[in-house]
Amino acid sequence: MDNIAIFASHNGTIFDTLYEASLKKELFINIGLVISNNRNAPVLEKAIDKHIPNFVVNNILHNDPDMIIDDLLKEYNIKYIVLAGYMKKISPFLANKYLIINSHPALLPKYGGEGMYGRYVHETVIANGDTISGVTVHKVNENYDEGEIICQKTLSLEPNESVESLENKVKELEKTAMVEALKSCLK
Repeated sequence: MDNIAIFASHNGTIFDTLYEASLKKELFINIGLVISNNRNAPVLEKAIDKHIPNFVVNNILHNDPDMIIDDLLKEYNIKYIVLAGYMKKISPFLANKYLIINSHPALLPKYGGEGMYGRYVHETVIANGDTISGVTVHKVNENYDEGEIICQKTLSLEPNESVESLENKVKELEKTAMVEALKSCLK
């Protein structure tokens, strides 16, 4: 069983999905660590409730956050990192040292890059009149949304699709995509 770390800045919705998948033995993983750059992130409470070690690491608290993160990853014997709405750019130091997986709420390479996350992506998809959207799970490198694609899942937009409805549909699709992507990486 591989130890993974979840990095999240807010709710860390994928944390719940991966935790449940590990309990159901869909994924043979152990969430061994949660790291957030936001001391008020609800994902930290989730980790506390499940007795998972969790830490806040950011530029305010630490002179060199990457070294703190690296030390924690080593201490907890982490093999993979999953980004669950982590709103900090991953440094080349960490990207080159660890397998880091992210889900993006669009079909990359379309609607990727700096500033393209969450609602902003869905607003742009709808504004551009796209009829198909989806989720991309990819490996992380030092550039936003440019890492190797592991899997993509698509969905059709309804003629009257709202940002909220699209966001909800993509979040549901993301759960399946992330479990599938991790299964392929863990082989």
